Amino acid sequence: MRIDIITLFPEFVLQVGEYGVTGRAVECGLIDLHTHNPREFALDAHRTVDDRPYGGGPGMVMKVEPLRAAIGVARRQSPTAEVIYVSPQGRRLNQALVRELAQRESLILLAGRYEGIDERVIEHDVDDEISLGDYVLSGGELAAMVLIDAVSRLQAGALGHEESARQDSFSDDLLDCPHYTRPDTVDGHAIPAVLNGGDHAAIARWRRKQALGRTAQRRPDMIEGVELSAEDAVLLNQYMREIE
Repeated sequence: MRIDIITLFPEFVLQVGEYGVTGRAVECGLIDLHTHNPREFALDAHRTVDDRPYGGGPGMVMKVEPLRAAIGVARRQSPTAEVIYVSPQGRRLNQALVRELAQRESLILLAGRYEGIDERVIEHDVDDEISLGDYVLSGGELAAMVLIDAVSRLQAGALGHEESARQDSFSDDLLDCPHYTRPDTVDGHAIPAVLNGGDHAAIARWRRKQALGRTAQRRPDMIEGVELSAEDAVLLNQYMREIE
């Protein structure tokens, strides 16, 4: 998968491909990262990429020409890629959207700075807008890096164990179940006995119950959208009775 990132800070963004799962994906050739700095396409000697907003107000706005030129280069190198502007005004990123994006052959991510980018770029050069959530960052680079990390781990071979992705939080619209490792007891608190029993069916039921219960407790908005099977309903009721 090729990902082009349009950013004023290419060295910063490329660090996401140097560590962890994303670093492994890059090393194995599963993810191919490229950056395009709008400053390289500025039209003046000072390589200016921003200007004061029309109508007045604080801050600066990224200019059309450098952004459009950088987008043009990225489009020529990835003709089928959509341009995604990472913006608080975009649709919310969730695991379903990550899975959708991870299936594509290429993406072009546009990271804004300052007060944002000229609206004409959004109207005529951007195909989609995606937001991490209802808050503001200093720029789009961190949001782009989060998106890159999320789609990288879904590339076949990126994880050490393919089952890991299927068991992640949100993989089936639920939060993940609790996880434990050795030692069995810490400060008098032992792991749930079922995890040491060797009954894999019982362990699977326990994990499903915990995922359902945690989601209902912590993200009731999510559990409302989950179609529960008859067994799920029983497990969820058991969980709620146990915590009363």
